[in-house]
Amino acid sequence: MTPAWLSLPDLASRRLGGGVVGANDELFAAADNLVTPEPPGFTPRTFGPKGQVYDGWETRRRRSPGEDWAIVRLGASGVVHGLVVDTSFFTGNFPPAASVHGCRLDGHPALEELESADWFPLLPRSPLAGDTANAFDVGSDALVTHVRLVIHPDGGVARLRVHGEVVPDPVRFPDGWLDLAAVDNGGRVTACSDLFYGAPGQLIEPGLAHTMGEGWETRRRRDTGNDWVVVRLAAPGRIRLAELDTSHFKGNAPGAAALHGVDDRTADPADGTAWRELLPRTPLRPDTRHRFPVVGDPVTHVRLDIYPDGGMARLRLHGHLDDGVLDTLRAAWRSAGVHGGN
Repeated sequence: MTPAWLSLPDLASRRLGGGVVGANDELFAAADNLVTPEPPGFTPRTFGPKGQVYDGWETRRRRSPGEDWAIVRLGASGVVHGLVVDTSFFTGNFPPAASVHGCRLDGHPALEELESADWFPLLPRSPLAGDTANAFDVGSDALVTHVRLVIHPDGGVARLRVHGEVVPDPVRFPDGWLDLAAVDNGGRVTACSDLFYGAPGQLIEPGLAHTMGEGWETRRRRDTGNDWVVVRLAAPGRIRLAELDTSHFKGNAPGAAALHGVDDRTADPADGTAWRELLPRTPLRPDTRHRFPVVGDPVTHVRLDIYPDGGMARLRLHGHLDDGVLDTLRAAWRSAGVHGGN
């Protein structure tokens, strides 16, 4: 059974700004590969000066007691619900076991600060299988900004995925103005009609899409309906500017789109009559970053309808947090950080 947490963002992904701060050894392959968003690849009999080239992190054969480690700065701080230690293509050189620890250090700590941080377990020492995406549930409810992957005793890991709920530092939006849909602010796709060609979560990732494959695209509809996606906003807010970006979608952009919102503090999003129009059905152009002013009451969820089908690169919903929400977020950030159970 596929864990539900796999649908949550990969907090360590390079797309969100994740990065490897340091590793004790990376003789055969760089630890930076751990957070590459694309799946690992492998070309047999491709040799460099240090041997077969691997798309992952690989340490030398250990001849002394101990283990190897790499520290990853999460691109988005949050609560971790699951981990994937992916040993794809590492067959005779994968670690037999791994453990993962987390810590919270605000700001931009140096490696020396991280090495002496108060680390707590997210995953106890656990066996790994080779050439496998090893998935592990995490029971901690602590806020994490960095993780440390430890392999016992050495070997190669292709990718480390850290799936969880984003908890943004409110210092990023001091005046309460932000992209309410952005995944790195805490936005999340909760439902969609179709994800045949592209994952809808890519709509709210940072930056511009570089190719059509970095957006959301549905199959061609052969009925009278339309496709849609629902985004739970980072926090309740008033949307004032919507950006509907069809970049790279030239012969397959939607003909039109509309936006509706609902405030789950006062209405049930499952009630179709509770949704209020934010942007009426509006024509879209191919390969274009459209920007539309929006006026309306605070909402917690937004539904993007595309007519009838097609692809979009990004959805941006800029606006202000609702009254009192910023203070609530600041208080929650200050109080977060107590280690959760495991």
